[in-house]
Amino acid sequence: MSAAATRRDPLASLNPLALCAAAALSSLPLLTSIDIVSGATALIVWLILFTGMGITPATILRRTWPLLLAAPLSGLSMLLYAEPGGRIHLSWWLVVVSDNSIELAVAITVRVLAIGVPTLVALVGIDPTRLADALAQIARLPARFVLGALAAVRLAGVLAADHRSLARARRARGLGDPRSLTGWVTLAFALVVTAVRRGTMLATAMEARAFGTADRTWARASHLGRRDAAAVVIALAVAVGAVGLAMATGSYRLVGAGG
Repeated sequence: MSAAATRRDPLASLNPLALCAAAALSSLPLLTSIDIVSGATALIVWLILFTGMGITPATILRRTWPLLLAAPLSGLSMLLYAEPGGRIHLSWWLVVVSDNSIELAVAITVRVLAIGVPTLVALVGIDPTRLADALAQIARLPARFVLGALAAVRLAGVLAADHRSLARARRARGLGDPRSLTGWVTLAFALVVTAVRRGTMLATAMEARAFGTADRTWARASHLGRRDAAAVVIALAVAVGAVGLAMATGSYRLVGAGG
């Protein structure tokens, strides 16, 4: 089974570099404004597009649940500490909840979701090897940097396994409770030492196999096609259209212009 097929969604056939470009272009226009209309419009359109492509709500929820939990927290500070405006609902020491702070809190939360949800749905599950191929062959990034980053990503799972093994070994030897601060610090230090040793060995092995040479060949070719270009255009169109709708309705609120 190919790496692209393991994601089991229509985005798997797109070039990873195109997905990264689409995620960036869909975010930039939304970062210029703090309003509910643009964020809500972009979020709703993306959910409709993902559903139409066959990406189930369960898949969207599984990829974005950390963001769904964190998004309300991003609006909480705005709710409590934004510049007062309109009717004051609560005032206590530095905390002032007003109509303006409520509007900004909702707008910030929606904007975080509008930017984060499509980005996570598109990028979570990308095969690191395909992404490295695209970065080296299409973006023309240095092969040494790309392959080093790929090796680091591949070792992330090994690091988690090392953490579990070290915790069990220390507990079996009675060297301290990893749930305490002292135990956590010593476990973290041991994990760093293990990671450095493994990284050093891997770097030496990669150098011995000529991974750091200036000119190299690639086992799999990476190309951009029409579908990749269409994905980038659609992503930009959704963001620009959402911001344009906010301007047309008069709700557009430039970042830094009040609040």
